Amino acid sequence: MKWRRAMVVLASGGGNTVPVIADLVQTSDDRVREMIHRFNEIGMDSLDPQWAGGRPRLITTTDRELIVKTAKKRPRSLGQPFTRWSIRKLRDYLATKKNRKVMVSRERLRQILAEEKITFQKTKTWKESNDPFKDAKLARIDHLLVHERDRTFAFDEFGPLAIKPDGGSCWAQEKKPQRLRANYHKPHGTRQFFGCYSIGQDELFGVIEKKKGWESTLRALQSIRKFVDDGEQIYVILDNLNHHKKLEVREWCEENKVELAFTPTYSSWANPIEAHFGPLREFVLNNSDYDDHAALARAIRSHLKWRNSHKRDPKILAAEHKARLRVRSETKRRWGYPPADAA
Repeated sequence: MKWRRAMVVLASGGGNTVPVIADLVQTSDDRVREMIHRFNEIGMDSLDPQWAGGRPRLITTTDRELIVKTAKKRPRSLGQPFTRWSIRKLRDYLATKKNRKVMVSRERLRQILAEEKITFQKTKTWKESNDPFKDAKLARIDHLLVHERDRTFAFDEFGPLAIKPDGGSCWAQEKKPQRLRANYHKPHGTRQFFGCYSIGQDELFGVIEKKKGWESTLRALQSIRKFVDDGEQIYVILDNLNHHKKLEVREWCEENKVELAFTPTYSSWANPIEAHFGPLREFVLNNSDYDDHAALARAIRSHLKWRNSHKRDPKILAAEHKARLRVRSETKRRWGYPPADAA
């Protein structure tokens, strides 16, 4: 280091012997002599030597960019007769590329991909909405989320809820995790949680029903109406399940000033409540083994009470963010109408 070389020069100029200087800077006698001789040869430049960088780089920055770009492309788009790359196939293709050849070993190629955070992952699927009113529905949802937040709610079903052991994660002694029952019977049937989320108040609530149906949907909407019981218009974002469009449900909504804002088909990402079901599953269902539906219902109500009083808890926010990424992983859009492309 520079300060050590400077101390060697100063100590030598003060008439100290090599062993004394070596003991002072905690290095060998030979190293001290080398520093002194170097200073006598080139002067002050010896305090900051420009060490060589070793062997010239074989893989340049441009080569790395090409490797990453190629790895992320589908092989068939580059004229290759297979659907995915292996390390060997990718190396062979780069070595025979016409415009720019990149000679790299399989191990170095693997290291470069790891350094660039390019990993071998399972592909995902998604559906493009074929709803002819897609743009209008998204525009309406976006308007409500911006201009009518205090009177807008999101609604969806969460389930089925079954009484069975659910695996999860926990803190435990190393190699001694908590254990759940492996064999079980399911004599309790299933339930559905009809979740309601207030956009403006950031509160989650709902009702638990034995099954889906328009009657259960109506009871959930009635609970939303009671949440803002001032007789003025409210808005509910929900999906296109046939129970939500039942004539009886629509008539009740018209009579009680409840506007239903339907998401486009195959567009669950446009419903804000989807992100809040992630924490519900993580903190209530995962790593659980409830005795019956009454115990499960108590756990859900207890969690909702805690969640509504700890809205900015880091664990809640992290779980919501994870769920939001999952439902939007392919769309890359925020809730509501997608922003216009930049000019």
